[in-house]
Amino acid sequence: MIKRENYLKQIRNLLDSDFIKVIVGLRRSGKTSLLKSIIDELKENGIPNENIIYISFESVEYKNIFTQEQLDEVVLSLVKDIEGRIYLLFDEIQQVDEWEKSINSYRVSFDCDIYITGSNSKLLSNELATLLSGRYIKINLYPFSFKEILQYRQEIDGVELTKEFIKKTFDEYLMFGGMPGLLPIKDTNTKINALQDIYDSIIVHDILSRYKIKEIDLFKRFSHYLMNSTGQTFSKTSITNYLKNENRRTSRNTISNFTNYLEDSLFSTKVRRHDIVGKKLLTTDEKYYMADHGFHHALVDDNNHWLGRILENIVFNELVRRNYSVKIGKIYDREIDFVCEKYNKIVYVQVAYLLSDEDTIKREFTPLMMVPDKYDTYVLSMDEYDKSRNGIKHKNVLDFLLDDEI
Repeated sequence: MIKRENYLKQIRNLLDSDFIKVIVGLRRSGKTSLLKSIIDELKENGIPNENIIYISFESVEYKNIFTQEQLDEVVLSLVKDIEGRIYLLFDEIQQVDEWEKSINSYRVSFDCDIYITGSNSKLLSNELATLLSGRYIKINLYPFSFKEILQYRQEIDGVELTKEFIKKTFDEYLMFGGMPGLLPIKDTNTKINALQDIYDSIIVHDILSRYKIKEIDLFKRFSHYLMNSTGQTFSKTSITNYLKNENRRTSRNTISNFTNYLEDSLFSTKVRRHDIVGKKLLTTDEKYYMADHGFHHALVDDNNHWLGRILENIVFNELVRRNYSVKIGKIYDREIDFVCEKYNKIVYVQVAYLLSDEDTIKREFTPLMMVPDKYDTYVLSMDEYDKSRNGIKHKNVLDFLLDDEI
């Protein structure tokens, strides 16, 4: 597997610090590989093997650890004869009840550097925040970006990155997304089956095992609806009416729970709308984006039929990878796809598949021309020719994904 430098740079800056490194990401998005890359770097830095303790709660050896008492017993037996600093790495720690207390006690009792991973946004619970206030750093890990996929093809497959190969790889990325486990697979049907299996594992391990869902089929229908609504304004009333038409009655409260479950599992992200002129968050008509757009192709419909929405999902995830806080922009009666904030920087972004005619250009550029401040504005599309105008920059989506200008 490739070294994911964007994440390793963050880790290197925190190496041997008192902070507990909390790596949070969607199931099978590469957390285990990142931990193993960290172990490799520790060994390269001269740390003895016996000082590095790696516990995966999905392995045969440790899969039956469910309580903090069981975890403490194992850890104490492993560290008792070690001299010098200990490096503790726990993979998918959410399996252990009240693990927060154990992690805090290791920090207090041992000379150690601690790394943990989990597949749930609630990993950083209120109790952990209370126990470890100011003593942990959260690192969000995502499926492979397009740039990382090209890195994989170059380093692992030994492919030359010609313009033609990059375009062909992007066409595949549009369909199947960036889940790391798919990259060695060549066959299309096998890729689809793999994505379906990943989805099932998320549903089973990260949702059904945590929450009491009686109508599993209803929940899956809802998750498919949410995937097919990516980039579209979403209301609990609309989905309730849709399910009613499908002869499946439900309540707004149930729908609210279902959306929370998918968010908690990191499968999807809710994006609020921001009134740019009124400078306030709006409480209705939020949007949802998938952590990986390949699930839509495997579970709902051919991504070729929804290229505009899929591109929007890809751009959203890339902006989040670049540490932007992203909202949907409302300006009078118009909408801007993304209002992106990072530190004191604000960027406005519109996404379109193609700027095929003047009406489309007017639709995408006009909201950005209405923005009252002087921050950067972009329109991203698959067009190969620069259509920048009126101070608004136009970029090809591939160029955006491969450079760091925005």
